[in-house]
Amino acid sequence: MAKNGNDAEIDEGLYSRQLYVLGHDAMKRMQNSNVLISGMRGLGVEIAKNVILGGVKSVTVHDQGVAEWRDLSSQFYLREEDLGKNRAEVSQPRLAELNSYVPVAAYTGALTDDYLTQFQVVVLTNSTLEEQQHVGEFCHSKSIKLVIADTRGLFGQLFCDFGEEMMVYDTNGEQPLSAMISMITKDTAGVVTCLDEARHGFESGDFVTFTEVQGMTELNGCQPVEIKALGPYTFSICDTTGFSDYVRGGIVSQVKMPKKISFVSSCNFPNLFERPGQLHVGFQALHAFQKKHSHLPKPWSQEVNSAQTGSAKVEQLDEALIKKMAFVSAGDLAPLNAFIGGLAAQEVMKACTGKFMPIMQWLYFDALECLSEEEGAILTEEECAPRNCRYDGQIAVFGTKLQDVLAKQRYFLVGAGAIGCELLKNFAMMGLAGGEGEVIVTDMDTIEKSNLNRQFLFRPWDVTKMKSETAAAAVKQMNPSIKITGHQNRVGPDTERIYDDDFFENLDGVANALDNVDARMYMDRRCVYYRKPLLESGTLGTKGNVQVVIPFLTESYSSSQDPPEKSIPICTLKNFPNAIEHTLQWARDEFEGLFKQPSENAIDPKFMERTLKLPGAQPLEVLEAVYKSLVTDCPHSWADCVAWARNHWQCQYSNNIRQLLHNFPPDQVHTLHMDYIMAAANLYAQTYGLPGNTDRAAVTKILQDVHVPTFTPRSGVKIHVSDQELQSANASDDDTNFHMDFIVAASNLRAENYDIPPADRHKSKLIAGKIIPAIATTTASVVGLVCLELIKIVQGHKKLESYKNGFMNLALPFFAFSEPIAAPSHKVGRAGFYILSETFGMYTQILMSSCFSPLSCRMTEIVTKVSKKKLGKHVKALVFELCCNDLSDEDVEVPYVRYTIR
Repeated sequence: MAKNGNDAEIDEGLYSRQLYVLGHDAMKRMQNSNVLISGMRGLGVEIAKNVILGGVKSVTVHDQGVAEWRDLSSQFYLREEDLGKNRAEVSQPRLAELNSYVPVAAYTGALTDDYLTQFQVVVLTNSTLEEQQHVGEFCHSKSIKLVIADTRGLFGQLFCDFGEEMMVYDTNGEQPLSAMISMITKDTAGVVTCLDEARHGFESGDFVTFTEVQGMTELNGCQPVEIKALGPYTFSICDTTGFSDYVRGGIVSQVKMPKKISFVSSCNFPNLFERPGQLHVGFQALHAFQKKHSHLPKPWSQEVNSAQTGSAKVEQLDEALIKKMAFVSAGDLAPLNAFIGGLAAQEVMKACTGKFMPIMQWLYFDALECLSEEEGAILTEEECAPRNCRYDGQIAVFGTKLQDVLAKQRYFLVGAGAIGCELLKNFAMMGLAGGEGEVIVTDMDTIEKSNLNRQFLFRPWDVTKMKSETAAAAVKQMNPSIKITGHQNRVGPDTERIYDDDFFENLDGVANALDNVDARMYMDRRCVYYRKPLLESGTLGTKGNVQVVIPFLTESYSSSQDPPEKSIPICTLKNFPNAIEHTLQWARDEFEGLFKQPSENAIDPKFMERTLKLPGAQPLEVLEAVYKSLVTDCPHSWADCVAWARNHWQCQYSNNIRQLLHNFPPDQVHTLHMDYIMAAANLYAQTYGLPGNTDRAAVTKILQDVHVPTFTPRSGVKIHVSDQELQSANASDDDTNFHMDFIVAASNLRAENYDIPPADRHKSKLIAGKIIPAIATTTASVVGLVCLELIKIVQGHKKLESYKNGFMNLALPFFAFSEPIAAPSHKVGRAGFYILSETFGMYTQILMSSCFSPLSCRMTEIVTKVSKKKLGKHVKALVFELCCNDLSDEDVEVPYVRYTIR
């Protein structure tokens, strides 16, 4: 637990993944913010859910309206029995379950000026234009930060006003860069050249500081200097003509500088010909229509026209676009609310914390590609009229036919974590598998406390339960008509008898909610083989991506891959570490070599046999290593383990003059030394099955009697901790994760040897554990986009341009959408890929089967043999790999042939 200035605790067990995104300082600022969210329809509850999970001081949900049928298409905390009840009052207890640290209140009165003054952030949804203007002016005058969010069918709107003066402490959320220096010139604008092992990554306008520069020491410890990038390895700094001559070395590090920004209380779009300007006027037109008629235009009616757009001139408007807005404005779609709701909640967090760059100031979004691909296709009012059912908000946009098709869908969801929970919520709201269809979700993991911060279907009392079963039960509460089955299987070759030909052939599509590339690629191969659409998505902190894979139309997920992660050179780890990442990797290697590999080798009966077969193996050395591990160095007591740890510390951090640049002074007092001894001794005891100990006072007493071999004049270093430090250290003894204790201590001791700033346990765990940072806002937004693509798939869209792959970074903020890359097509001779004949200038050289070696028999004979072999009920097809040559005897790439057994 960590405490902020108001003694509010940060539960690192709950918020761990989010802390890796925001950091402790931003979390502390967020815990001082009271947030009001007005409007508890689908968009409002989405924002409230994300903000509550984020961990603000308090949330008040406000609504003066009652639940209607159309609300149920996206408001996941309203049920049929809640119809006619106040939306805020019904939602409050269900929202309050999300986070025990965030009090949630319901308010049903008017938003008076006096009432608004108690909040640091106000969010308006489902509000009139007059209310937006009044509340906006008042909040601006009182320095209350304001977010306005709205959705109308397939259209979304977001506005931010964070006052005339706001400080942004981190504009992009990226880790500060650093680079090693090879040269600095003396000039009016000194040129710094970095080692050419890697690009420095700096941009003009960045600020940097310097350390360990030899010669031009005036730069060491100086105030941050603004730079101008000159190339991938060079940049210029200040006037260095009066500095000493540069000799060698040095590290340059980026410094994040606070940036002051300002907002206005309203914003106009002077250029109406751009799409955002058109949408801005379109929303104003809908406000005007609703004010005049007390309702929005009926679905797909002709009630609104361009003359009702307010001050805009008719000739400036995109008539077709405005009409489409009117057609679908009465709709309420869960995926669009998820996307805009995630963005809006992230803006609330920015307002509270000053972390990341806010939206300046309007954002507009539309998903018109979800409508029919047929030119001029218009639904009828009758098809989209309310049915007094839970899908009325969706029927208003797409009609009843799509709803019927959605109900029959059979989808396979792989993973029930953060993305999986959001997908299931959207599936339930959309009515996917709400009739004859089914959703099958598989996840072999159990629920942990850290999951609760973003996997919103789970509650504290669900910890240790299976994710898939718990998630399935939770969405059944949201929509009892959804047919959903939970499995606990890992997808892979081992489960192909479960997820076999029959299983995949009966699917309409697959959605991935996975956290590793290997599993994603496996599912991609299965979808390509069975010709099933695949919805792929992922998040990394504030970054998110969406990819849609359509058979015969788009490339597959595996068609393109990210470059491999760069590894740290061995020489850097061993001799020239210059960043905490280097010392943490060194500490990980140390842990593996000391505690993991020896114990695994000792219990592996084939270790000796395997080792002796390695090229250049020395049998005597192998035997000596095993003998040392099992006999010579084998401890017999806890005191032996402490002695071993003490001597190993001596070897690594005091005696190894050749390896270390700086040694600890002989009489240095350092709690970190004791951290290392405690962790190493306990790990060593665990390795040999001995009982450990966390009593530091007792260990200190043992250390007084430990004999330390004399290697160098510095061997007299004493491990000593003051009583005050001992008391402070013992406060954390409940956390007996000696693995992490050892890595943190080993890394920070080495960092101190090399004058590298240390990292606390939280940051060390992020880097060493290669943990993926995560936050609920990004997940919600990404999944909203995924489900918009799902609507297109279910409708059977055939045009490549109808689909959209997406990438976003909410920290910048940045959004990019593009058509998927088309599926690769090839021709062989004058024929298509699927025709193999000498007539077209090629011949089959070898025919290989997945079950047999090179074949010379007929296809019918092969099928007969396979049937006789009874390879299993799950085998429904034979796959043949073809090796072909053209007439000039050159290899020709051709696809496999799938022979289905009927």
